[in-house]
Amino acid sequence: MKIGIVGLGYVGLPLAVAFAETGHEVVGLDTDQRKVEALSGGRSYVEDVPDAALEPLRGRLHGTPRHADLASCEAVVICVPTPLTGSREPDLTYLLDAATALSQVLRPGQLVVLESTTYPGTTRERLLPILEESGMSAGRDFHLAFSPERIDPGRTDFTVRTTPKLVGGLTERCAERARELYSLICAEVVVLSSPEAAELSKLLENIFRSVNIALVNELAQLCDRLGIDVWEVIDAAATKPFGFMRFDPGPGMGGHCLPVDPFYLAFKAREHDFYPEFIELAGKVNRAQPAFCAERIERALNDAGKPVNGSQILILGVSYKAGVGDTRESPALKIVKLLRELGGEIAYHDPYVPELPELGLSSVDLEAALSSTDVVAIVTAHPELDYEKVVAAAPLVVDFRGVTRGIAAENLVRL
Repeated sequence: MKIGIVGLGYVGLPLAVAFAETGHEVVGLDTDQRKVEALSGGRSYVEDVPDAALEPLRGRLHGTPRHADLASCEAVVICVPTPLTGSREPDLTYLLDAATALSQVLRPGQLVVLESTTYPGTTRERLLPILEESGMSAGRDFHLAFSPERIDPGRTDFTVRTTPKLVGGLTERCAERARELYSLICAEVVVLSSPEAAELSKLLENIFRSVNIALVNELAQLCDRLGIDVWEVIDAAATKPFGFMRFDPGPGMGGHCLPVDPFYLAFKAREHDFYPEFIELAGKVNRAQPAFCAERIERALNDAGKPVNGSQILILGVSYKAGVGDTRESPALKIVKLLRELGGEIAYHDPYVPELPELGLSSVDLEAALSSTDVVAIVTAHPELDYEKVVAAAPLVVDFRGVTRGIAAENLVRL
């Protein structure tokens, strides 16, 4: 089978590799010529896909910037970014551009699947009309479905193959074609009644996390005022074998999905005169968490008799989650900007992120930085770092991830 993947980012490249590894020919399309050239040279730019995985696929996995190359594919999967505008509304520019280009090369019998996270109705209301500008009708001349991506960067326990795949087709035949496609690489495919059900299922998965993270972040702020250890409270609650699911507080949410998805659902809800206040409040709490963390660093310095202005502040971890180098929507970047506004001298150490060009920073040597800093803030807890050593060497440590639990030290402050 010949399969086209539109968008070779964190979602598209692993998907392309999964299809190619099972023996299928894959055409990977991206408008970024650097990605196309890297793929053609067997070089990966996505952490979850090592170069060694690309080398044996050179005969089956082809990069291209030309949409015309999709015409010979039996199925085309769209995996382009769906960010937010500056006013926090869905930005479907990449998706609509991809659909317009695809409509010009679409041929009878093809299956088109959208994987990009979006609001309910996007596949039917936005993607479908553009594809039908080809003169063909979905469900009769070509097939259309939505299947949300479920990739969690850095995970090895749940992969493309072992994570159940959701599909929702425009018609029953569309859904069946999508099921057949993903059965090639997924152990379990769950067929839903419609694209809208699949679109909303994806949003629910991430909004569930967003709401619960907001709950424990707000609890952490309350515990700070009450003088109670929030980690002790969560550890205690987690001993209950039923009715409780553990979520940990932190400096805020990052990545593409969690900070974005609540706004996609809220946008669609407002079209129907419904205002999801609970969901929007969770987003507000999580967006405010980096400011709380910056204030907590300021207060820790003040308690040590130092102002933020002129202090050397070392940020440990700037990616949005442990074990990866992805900085999209990372709360660490917001904390850096806030502390700079207060006059702090910022450095960072992150074994996964060598450069932050947008902030004019490079990762510094940890041992050297510990000896010259005024405070260390643990923002992203990468597993290879020795936090006992950090606490022993630094004059002051503020831990936003709870990785220093079990360490007793006068120079240590936890969220």
